Amino acid sequence: METRKKAVELRQVSKMFGDFQALETVSFDIHDNEFFTLLGPSGCGKTTLLRMIAGFEVPTTGRIALHGKDIQGLPPHKRRVNTVFQNYALFPHMTLEQNIAYGLENLGWPSEKTRARVAEMLDLVHMSKFARRKPQQLSGGQRQRVALARALAPEPEVLLLDEPLSALDLKLRQAMREELRALQRQTGLTFVFVTHDQEEALDMSDRICVLGGGRIQQLGTPRDIYENPTNRFVANFIGETNFFDVDLLSIDGNMARVRTPLGLDLTVPQRNVRSSQQKVTLSLRPETIGLGDQASGEIMTGTVVATNYLGGHTQYIIRVGDMDIRVSRRNSWNDAETLAEGATVKLGFHPEAARVLGQ
Repeated sequence: METRKKAVELRQVSKMFGDFQALETVSFDIHDNEFFTLLGPSGCGKTTLLRMIAGFEVPTTGRIALHGKDIQGLPPHKRRVNTVFQNYALFPHMTLEQNIAYGLENLGWPSEKTRARVAEMLDLVHMSKFARRKPQQLSGGQRQRVALARALAPEPEVLLLDEPLSALDLKLRQAMREELRALQRQTGLTFVFVTHDQEEALDMSDRICVLGGGRIQQLGTPRDIYENPTNRFVANFIGETNFFDVDLLSIDGNMARVRTPLGLDLTVPQRNVRSSQQKVTLSLRPETIGLGDQASGEIMTGTVVATNYLGGHTQYIIRVGDMDIRVSRRNSWNDAETLAEGATVKLGFHPEAARVLGQ
């Protein structure tokens, strides 16, 4: 199996601000040519981690390397990394050409090479015809493209992106997600992307590092993190899920036998469960539960207590016994009427779709 080259290595890195520990000790690698995302809620340590890679913050402990070279003592301008900020940080008095050229001129690039690189970058982000405009004459999405062009111009080894889409409206964010991913593939650079938006992370990333409380909660592919969360924090933060407190009966390898509050005994996949635990959490995604004619596996009967039509899908709250279960059903052009509140309905799921979490 081929070993991936390491663009960024973090070893035993932590960060304290006075008595506050912003980031507990972490160690992981970011691969070359990878779209890598740091995902988590506000205050989880993701921006602190990005700023330490950039050189804007100094780790309290540990070592950071760029393509095998220790960059611990290097100031930001000496590191082969560039950052795209949330507010773009463009010079308002300069044209787009001048904004992109500024950093190259400071690095001592000759004027002919600088002009060629500026033209190349404007073409890359489809902004050539706006070259002599100033930032205030552009839309938010256009300014974001210029900020990307400016960051890419000096040929960094790694591009850091600190919530660059959060100031854009929904449609523009979705369009920019596609552009960013295409840009990363086209340039072959390593992108390290910070966001609190789970959909952005799932859509664009090769791998995601989920942070919570200053700790790494899980690191893996989008599919693995969504379908096989390591703990309740990850299952709750990534997408929506139903949580049930269940009794642990036994563990056999990566499977657990549990008893639900409804009296069902199920054998389901487990993550991080210890045999000493008596109570554990069962996680079941709303879209894995079938309704009516689509119900199969473990069948139950419940009452619709709420409906929420969301365009592409309808979300139901079904009461079974004294439990409320959230169910998501995709809508199609030939769907029958939405289930009415108060209706009795069958629902079912296959135990393999559930996960038992030990934390």
